[in-house]
This record gives sequence, C-alpha cells and structure tokens, in this order.
Amino acid sequence: MFCRYFCFFSLCLFLPTQRRCSLGHISNLHGSDTTSLPGFENLTVGYNKYLRPYFGGEPVQIAMSLDIASISTISESDMDYTATIYLRQRWTDPRLVFHGNKSFTLDARLVELLWVPDTYIVESKKSFLHDVTVGNRLIRLFSNGTILYALRITTTVACNMDLSKYPMDTQTCRLQLESWGYDENDVIFTWLRGNDSVHGIEKLRLSQYTVERYYTLVSKSQQETGSYPRLILQFELRRNVLYFILETYVPSTLLVMLSWVSFWITLDSVPARTCIGVTTVLSMTTLMIGSRSSLSKTNCFIKAIDVYLGICFSFIFGALVEYAVAHYSSSQKCAAKAPEEGPANELAKEMEEVNITNILHSSITSYKRKISFTSIEISSDNVNCSDLTMKTHEKIKCVLRNKMHRIIGYFTIQNPSNVDHYSKLLFPLFFMVVNVFYWAYYLYF
Repeated sequence: MFCRYFCFFSLCLFLPTQRRCSLGHISNLHGSDTTSLPGFENLTVGYNKYLRPYFGGEPVQIAMSLDIASISTISESDMDYTATIYLRQRWTDPRLVFHGNKSFTLDARLVELLWVPDTYIVESKKSFLHDVTVGNRLIRLFSNGTILYALRITTTVACNMDLSKYPMDTQTCRLQLESWGYDENDVIFTWLRGNDSVHGIEKLRLSQYTVERYYTLVSKSQQETGSYPRLILQFELRRNVLYFILETYVPSTLLVMLSWVSFWITLDSVPARTCIGVTTVLSMTTLMIGSRSSLSKTNCFIKAIDVYLGICFSFIFGALVEYAVAHYSSSQKCAAKAPEEGPANELAKEMEEVNITNILHSSITSYKRKISFTSIEISSDNVNCSDLTMKTHEKIKCVLRNKMHRIIGYFTIQNPSNVDHYSKLLFPLFFMVVNVFYWAYYLYF
C-alpha cells in the first residue's frame, strides 16, 4: 500500500499543474477551492487550504520553538541586531489524520497546498528566507494530524538601547513572534517547552557581548482590529569592557599622568612645560574624537566613556592652566623686585665715579623719597575710614576699597613655587577620588 502511495506521489510531481493524481483517476487540481495533497488524496478530499483547522470552532494551538544559529551584527548606531534563526511551528489539523504510526517528510514546495499560520516577526526591519540550494523549509506530517513547519530565517530586528552607561552597559533585546491576521479567537501561540524551547543562544560567541540570560514570555498585542497572540524571547547582552579599557581608558589615564610631569620642571623652563601641556591636550582631543567616531549616529547620548574622557581632559587642561598661573605670578614678583634693586645698582656705579660727599647727599635724598613713597602706599592701602570730616558716601567707598584690597590679598600668590608643590599632591589626589566615584557609580548603580 505504501508503494502505491509513493508511486502516485512521484507521478504527481511530474504532471502539469492543471492536473492531479488520485488513487484511481486524474482530475483537475484547481477546479475549485478545495485541493488534495498529492499521494494523500484519500485523506484530503475536500481539504480547503484557505480555512484554518477547526474553522468556526475552537482556536488552533500553535506551539513554537527556536534555534538561534547566530547573531552576526549588533549595531549601536542603528539600534538593531541581525540574527539567523530556525523557526519551528507545530499544530494539529484533524483533516490530515491517517492510520499508522509513521511520519512523512514532504517536499517543501507542497506547503502551498496546506494551511499554515501567518506568523511574522514584530519590529523586523528586513528579513528573508534562505533558498540555497532550495528553499530552506520543512514540512513533516504525523499520523495524528500534527504538522511540523520549519523555516530558516535571517532577520534584522530593532532593539532600543540605553547607551548612557556605554561601554559598561547591559542591553535587553527581544525577538517577538505574532499572528498577523488571526486574533486570539482563531489561533493561540504557546512555547513548546517553555524556556527549553529556545536553543543555541547560550552557545553564542559574540565579539563585544556576552549573553547574560534569556527567558520566554507569552503575551497579547492589543490592536484596533483585535487582540493577537504574541510570543517573546527576551535576552540580555552584557558588553565586554576589557577592550575599551585597553583602547581608551588606559591611554587617557596615562595622558593625565603625563601632564603631571610638568610639576617637576622648574618655572623657568618655558618651552619644556609648554610642550608637555599642549601635546597632552592635543592627544586627549584626538582620543576623544576617535572614541566618538564609532558611534557617530548616537552623539545625542552622554555616555560613560564621554564622562571619563571629559574628566581626563579637564585635568590635563588644568595642568596647563596651572603653569600659566604660576609663571605669571613669578614674572609679576620679579617685576616688583626690579625697582627696589635698581637704585642700589645705580648707587654702586656712582660710588666709583663721585666723591663721598655726593654719595651721602644722594643717599639721604633717595632715603627720604622711599619714606615718602612708603607712607603714601600704606595710607592708600589702609585708609582710615573713621574720619569725622568724611562724608557718608566717601566712607562707604573707603570701606569697600579696603575690603577689595583684603580680598585681593587673599588670592595673591606670595611664593609661586608653592603652586607646583601643592599641585604635585592635589592633582593626583583629586583624580583618584574622582575615579573612585566614577567606577562605583557606573558599575554598581
């Protein structure tokens, strides 16, 4: 009997599409909406592929399972991932029950003669079925009427990512399967074995990510046209931060430490200290531009790596500004000492040219001038504002002037060399404290 079925089935594959085989006759295949499966005409007489199983009655139970063959691309700029999956769907059609305990694998082209679910991938940007060397589809018919329909699909699915903690982030992506036209009154989607319905994802080896965990969900999609069943595979991807530590974090930290070398160079070495400051600033700028070029389309996000690079750039720029302040204070102090040393040098020259009388006369005259200038300066800095003859607005101006002189005195650097001395301690200390807060926040919060 099986040989007869096989012979008729083989014959039908070579007949024109307008004709079909039966167990004892040849008739028109498309003469009506009802079609028969070649080789199984005694089972599918009156079979209508346009009507679902149990039409007008209970909904069809469709059990699904997945094999994740690969996840080839995860794009932060486009916020999607590309995966190749093996989708298997099982349902029971009582119109295809036959005696025995065997199962038959049919030609994939015969799927057009059967009713199949209208499953689609939610949030898919583009998908395609593999067709090398033939369409990668499988149809298997069991004696109890169960149909196994398997497909090999490559799909690009949207995945909304939160990049605020990049590159120490963990992304949650989904693969959602839903019925397009049949609502929950017609079909019911279920996972075949719960979380065990998904295979292969735990074996994936991705370039930047590690699969932390995954789980399956059963949900419903409420649309204007009805409530549709939906199956969800949700998986978490943790980014491998080691690459970014070696590529970005370590170089930026070393540049900050290199900028501290200028604190051990004297203030008189202007070319050396200026060269170190400018070189580290330019190198840090190049590093910041390179880190953002890989995520050019996500510049609206302030990422963790941007925060760290901004911190490093601030410390490097601060080291350059520190030298500018110290050098300016040193030059001002030297300029203030110059007038005091000038008369002494002139007197030394005059001692060689004039007599003792002229020396005494000039010394007394210069001494009187110094006393008069000193008294004027002291009176100008510390004006007595309690004079009864002063008017009210003059007293207010006097008080404000004295306070301004006092505030300026607080910020006046008496010894410029102390700036480098304190910077040697404060810059590394503040940088360590900022690093502790940075890594604690982005790793544990």
